[in-house]
Amino acid sequence: MVIWITGISGAGKTTLATALYEAMKPRLPELVRIDGDEVRALFGNSLSFAESDRRLQIQRLQNLAAMLDGQGLSVIVAALYAHPDLLAWNRDHFSDYFEVYIDASLDLVRSRDPKGLYAKADCGDMPHVVGLDVPWHAPDAPHMTVTAGDDLDMGVVARDIMDRLSSLSGTGK
Repeated sequence: MVIWITGISGAGKTTLATALYEAMKPRLPELVRIDGDEVRALFGNSLSFAESDRRLQIQRLQNLAAMLDGQGLSVIVAALYAHPDLLAWNRDHFSDYFEVYIDASLDLVRSRDPKGLYAKADCGDMPHVVGLDVPWHAPDAPHMTVTAGDDLDMGVVARDIMDRLSSLSGTGK
């Protein structure tokens, strides 16, 4: 099973993936969490943030998740770029797939700006920011949409995901 969490930078993907991992891991020891920023760093930050490199980054995450999924592991992926053809690939290739979209407004993520990306973009120091000069493609048909807000409790969202997963037989295709 692969749980794919997507949304723009600052939406809360890593926070949700971590909360979900911590909630599921005691009952699912074969669970692995993959974070796009961590994988980017693992490969020495060898890719730019241009759209073509963002696609390559997602393909790295997909290949890693597919390898782990193929070995019978369950995977939670937190990934930024969500082009429709990449998400379609997920639906076609993972044994079981559950897609979560964190819908966050630009105003909200600009106010959070945990990595300073939006401030740098506003000053002209950071090109290729998804949602600004790189188009954001919200998922067409996620299994679950979470509306981000300052009062959103990711622990509650994690439990909601777990409830939905337990009520489904064959979550994703």
